[in-house]
Amino acid sequence: MRFDNHRVIITAAGRDFGRTLAIQLADLGAEVFLSARSLDAAERVRDEIRDRGPHQVHAFACDLSDPASIRDFATSVARHTDRVDILINNGSRYLEGPDLLSASDADVVDTIASGATGTVLTVKNFLPLLLNSDKPDVVTMVSACGAAGHQRSDAHDAFYAAKSAQAGFTEILSMRLRPQGVRVISLYPPDFDNADPLSKEWETTPRGAKDALTAQSLVDCILFAVAQPRDCFIKAFHFEQA
Repeated sequence: MRFDNHRVIITAAGRDFGRTLAIQLADLGAEVFLSARSLDAAERVRDEIRDRGPHQVHAFACDLSDPASIRDFATSVARHTDRVDILINNGSRYLEGPDLLSASDADVVDTIASGATGTVLTVKNFLPLLLNSDKPDVVTMVSACGAAGHQRSDAHDAFYAAKSAQAGFTEILSMRLRPQGVRVISLYPPDFDNADPLSKEWETTPRGAKDALTAQSLVDCILFAVAQPRDCFIKAFHFEQA
């Protein structure tokens, strides 16, 4: 499975799963436009990828809680390309603590703004470039916290609110963008193991029935969904929580 001639946006790619996605998709031939809240973080991942070979990868700063920053990100990408084939909404601030009173008002605002408003505005600002593609996909890393009735996480209530907003947004977006050929794919993973894709653990992490979900399997789900023929609209991936 190769992704040559695919142009991919990945938000919050300066670390963790966003970095994993950027490295994997670049290795598969995609041209990657990655963002992080700080430009330094985005450039570190860009340089890691470039050091691995002749990959096309670009780094940008984007604060998903700031509408102007999102607009600047989209405008900057548009200077490099006239289309985007895959937009991966990976960014969302995690906030820990099952006690509503444990977080400051500022933390609550930032968490909901980055996960909910940030996702909506990212899709809105990149939609013109997506509509220029003949294979447009919007992939959103929601979370099991966005699934109805989920209560097993120790995440803060504000994080649950942000993820529930993402779930509602992608649900209606899937229906409304389908006539334009845009597939909207959502993933609802529980906590998962994210081995460094540049380490030996990437190949040796156990992936049996009794093991925790892995980043490798999440990447495989995304690659599978976007590689399907255009009549195949995979709306969501839901995962059992061990």
